[in-house]
Amino acid sequence: FDMRLGGLVMAGAAATVVVFWGPRTLARFKIVSRWWLVRMAVGLGVLVLAILGALAFVIPVFRFPHPSGPHAIGTLTYHWVDASRADIFTADPNARRELLAQVWYPADASPSPTRAPYMQEADAVTGALARIHDMPRLFFSQFKYVTTNAVASVRVADGQPSYPVLIFLEGATGFRQMNTFQVEELVSHGYIVVAVDQPGAAANVVFPDGREVVGVPVLQLQALIRPSHMPGATAPLLQGRALEAGSIVPFLTQDVSFALDQLAVLNQADPNRVLTGRLDLQRVGTFGVSLGGIVAGVACLHETRVRACLLMDAPMATDVVASGLAKPGMWITRDVASMRLERQLSGGWSEADIDAHQTSMRAVYESLPGAGYFVRVPGAFHLNFTDTPNWTPLASWLNLTGPIDGQRAHNIVNAYSLAFFDRHLAGRPAKLLDGPPERYPEVLFESRAP
Repeated sequence: FDMRLGGLVMAGAAATVVVFWGPRTLARFKIVSRWWLVRMAVGLGVLVLAILGALAFVIPVFRFPHPSGPHAIGTLTYHWVDASRADIFTADPNARRELLAQVWYPADASPSPTRAPYMQEADAVTGALARIHDMPRLFFSQFKYVTTNAVASVRVADGQPSYPVLIFLEGATGFRQMNTFQVEELVSHGYIVVAVDQPGAAANVVFPDGREVVGVPVLQLQALIRPSHMPGATAPLLQGRALEAGSIVPFLTQDVSFALDQLAVLNQADPNRVLTGRLDLQRVGTFGVSLGGIVAGVACLHETRVRACLLMDAPMATDVVASGLAKPGMWITRDVASMRLERQLSGGWSEADIDAHQTSMRAVYESLPGAGYFVRVPGAFHLNFTDTPNWTPLASWLNLTGPIDGQRAHNIVNAYSLAFFDRHLAGRPAKLLDGPPERYPEVLFESRAP
């Protein structure tokens, strides 16, 4: 990752050759010239440099683009315990539900050159990601070195008394920072974003005292989610117990309500003396991807404090389809052909899964009594709606993401996300939502008038 490291390795290779052979051994093997040794050492060094260069390209210490809004970004992380609720993900009947919540907020520009890390406790979380997805740990090794555009604990921007609040919900086996590309763009335009790490559904959650809650194995987790949106599916036992609600989605949705309760307390008296009085909890929205989109949809249905919901590439729960949503909603997803192409190239996405996604999203969209938007991005794969395109320039070649340019997909997601919340939470103009997308002609855009 650093050419200086390559230089050290090359020097080390030369020293290793000299130490291994030693002067006495060299005397015995006079046919081996010093020039040959030097050439071998240099050759080894060049080989190491080439390998390091290749690794630096394939798994770079990536950077997030500077967001387009006028605000700098601050961040803080909180640990919350719901004393009233047992945690169904643990076998201990006395364990209470605990959450980690990371808050990003508009900030005054900071002279500090120190940027917040992309992922706190990166080794523990990426180790879990590698095990869960059966990938080499090396693929995630750069995460510990990646920084963001945020600065920890700086002052909230003075542009307005308080800012609208958005709750972000991660995907299955994900992590709370998995949509940093989108979070930072929204914050830079005047939103406070709260990402809730949901133990059991996340890859790994590391609490401040060092305890780790590793996520449920991916196949079991999928089976625990599926009954939420596929009638007839039966969830397996969790910790030896049947789920009263039939899936884990209702339990995860309670995390949203608890987080809103904690944000109200935080708004009264932030222990960090940063966010007190700066959260506009009369203007709350939710957004999520995959499992997070399912949970966000249910929260939008049942939680009266949520006023707008953005749901990304996720089927809608059966109760949301049955009841419909009475609030503004936006769906950002892709077309059927893109889902089938993803299946062809990287597996997954049975016809039943594709049908559940497409029909449930459209059913809720078409039943909206008010404003709604249906945004499809052809050529996008599931992971295009996360940070994954930033992780490696080979993401599309490895079929992790689709044929669409990764940055182009992120630009589309950010533009529509911002336009939606600007219109329906901040009360700002959003021309992008008024007609055909001239800036993004490839997007398949539909809208419903109030």
